[in-house]
Parts: sequence; C-alpha cells; structure tokens
Amino acid sequence: MKALTNNELASFCNQLTLILKSGISVLEGFSIMMDDLPDGDGKWLMETLFYNMEETGYLHTALKSTNVFPDYMCSMVEIGEHSGRLVDVMAALTEHYRKEDELSQNIKSAITYPVVMLGMMSIVIFVLIIKVLPVFQQVFQQLGTGLTGLSGAILELGIFISRQSFVFIGIGIFLAVLSLFLTYSSKGRSYLKTFSYHFFLTRNITAKIACARFSSGMYLALNSGLDIDEGLDLARQLVEHPKVLAQISKTIQMVEAGNDLAESMRQAGIYSGIYARMISIGFKTGSLDDVMKQISFKYDDDIHTQISDIISKLEPTLVAILSIAAGMILLSVMLPLMGIMTNIG
Repeated sequence: MKALTNNELASFCNQLTLILKSGISVLEGFSIMMDDLPDGDGKWLMETLFYNMEETGYLHTALKSTNVFPDYMCSMVEIGEHSGRLVDVMAALTEHYRKEDELSQNIKSAITYPVVMLGMMSIVIFVLIIKVLPVFQQVFQQLGTGLTGLSGAILELGIFISRQSFVFIGIGIFLAVLSLFLTYSSKGRSYLKTFSYHFFLTRNITAKIACARFSSGMYLALNSGLDIDEGLDLARQLVEHPKVLAQISKTIQMVEAGNDLAESMRQAGIYSGIYARMISIGFKTGSLDDVMKQISFKYDDDIHTQISDIISKLEPTLVAILSIAAGMILLSVMLPLMGIMTNIG
C-alpha cells in the first residue's frame, strides 16, 4: 500500500480526534472504523492498526508498522501518548495536514491551468501551420504566385513537420511519459522538487513553503509540551529544501551552544525582521507556540498571494504570446491574399 496523501492523513487524524473526544478508546475506535469500510486497502489498514495496537498497546507503534504514515506524525503521536495529550496532538495534526493538502492543491492548480492552456494553443498553432497554410498555398498557386517571406518560411516549417511527423509524435510521447514520470513516481517528484529549488520562478516560493512547514511543525511540537531543542529536531523532519534545512541545522547548533533562539534563527537566516522580533517576544512571554502558529499562517497567506500573483501574470502573458503567434501566421497569409484580390478587382 502506498503512503497516504495529506487529505487522507487529515481525514484519519480528524476521525481519531472525534473518537477520543467522545470518550471512546483508540482500539474500540479502530473496530468501529473497520465495520464501516468495504474490503480493500482501507480495511486492511484498519485491521493492521487494530491487531498491532491490540498486541502492543501503543498507537505510534501501530502506525509505524503499516509504513504508510510519515515519521513526523508517528513521532508526534508517540509524544502525545507519553504526555497524555493525544487528543490535542491529533487535533493539531488534523489542522496541519489540512493546510498541507490545501497548499498542494494550490500548487497543482497553479501549474495545471497554464500547462493545459499552453498545450491547447500549441495544438491550434500546429494545425494552422500543417493544415491551413497548405490550403492557402494552393490558392496562391492558382492565382499565379506563392507564399513568400514570413508566411513562406512558416509553410516550409509546416512541410518539414509533416514529413518528420513520426519524429515529432515520438517527441510528444516522450514528453507525455516524462510528465507522468515526474508527476506520479517518487523519483520523478524528487527530481522535480530539486529543479524547483533552483528555478528562478519557484526558488523563492519553495523556500517560503519550507519555512511555513517548519513553523507549523514548531507550533505542533511546542504545543504538545516539547522543549525548544526537541521541537527543532522534530520540525526539521518536515523540511526538504536544502537551503532551509541547512539554516535549521545552523540554528540547532547555535541554540545548543547557549545562544538565544530568536537571534539564532535570525543569524541562520530562517527568519528576519518582524518574524524574528515576534519569536523573541514569544520566547520571553512563554507564548512561543502561539507565535509559531501565527508565523505559519502568515507564510501561508504569503504563499497563496504569491501563487495567485504568478497565475495572474502568467495567464495573460501566455494568452498574449500565443494569440500574437497565431495572429501573425494568419496575417502573413491574409494580407498578401487581400493585395492580390485588390489588384484583380
């Protein structure tokens, strides 16, 4: 069974939260959830959790045994069990994975629409080049002339593409397979993430996403009763961005050396300006967990705004470029044709 998605994790945590708040034990809750599920992966998962927990008595051990739950979640559940705050931890995990799912959906929508639009407009342009221009060429030949200049060059390109159609079909199939590999395979997604960390349009937003996850993880850890050192170690598990990961490691080293948390984070480059001041105030007032939650929400708002801004700029830009390209192709043919028809008239 493959790892659960953020939406599935949020749903699972939410169900456990409701069960625990109603006074039902986790083991009895799994039994109730099993009865409502049809045969399949979901029922297998519940059965595995039920029998493992019946044997060990620990939820975090049962979660680890399935290999479908993230290590961070298993660690947080273990902390919740030992501290007696499992209900609070499950509620916080529900909120955390809902935010992760919302972020993933925003990123997918930001990528999907421009790609689909680019594909459709490209097909329109290819049809113009391969099918429409040859028809105009025949009309011009019947009128005793031919396509020249830009229209002639585009016609030659269309003829070349038609003659080498198998090559271009092969390239199209390769690109489709590559897209599926990058989207659905773990190795492909890893390559795509690495690319996004360095690409000039995405490197800033991926760093913000990593900081948002780190902030959310710190809030969850501190709110569960962990100290700062343990919170930093746990929150680091959520981050994959190499630059932010290095900054967190540097912060941990400085805190272990006895430096102030806010100053350590500022010097390491994780937070600066108002965020560093908020952490300093939160540390002094004993409300650091609430501050980390506020910072997480602020990062989420910034990420959503930045994604919306990219889409708002990308959509009209793509439409303008592709529309101009299609218009130039048609005008390069229509204007000489209109001139010939005028001379004939």
